[in-house]
Amino acid sequence: MKAVLKLPKLSMNMEEGTLTEWHKAEGDSFKEGEILYAVETEKVVSEVEAPCDGTLLSIIAGEGSELEVGAPVCRIEQG
Repeated sequence: MKAVLKLPKLSMNMEEGTLTEWHKAEGDSFKEGEILYAVETEKVVSEVEAPCDGTLLSIIAGEGSELEVGAPVCRIEQG
């Protein structure tokens, strides 16, 4: 099933973040718990894990993108 992953709220005060680095490229497969990308918020860099096994279909937010919590980050194929 195809899905859109959105920027998660990584802390109580988080309202936005900057996507600093992709650890996967379009077409890459991944397992649940693998690091997909990194986000910087208030000088803290957090790594965001894959919520399921799947394939990265397309990147919506490139490196350096400033995003609000809930903004689309990428499209995946689950499974």
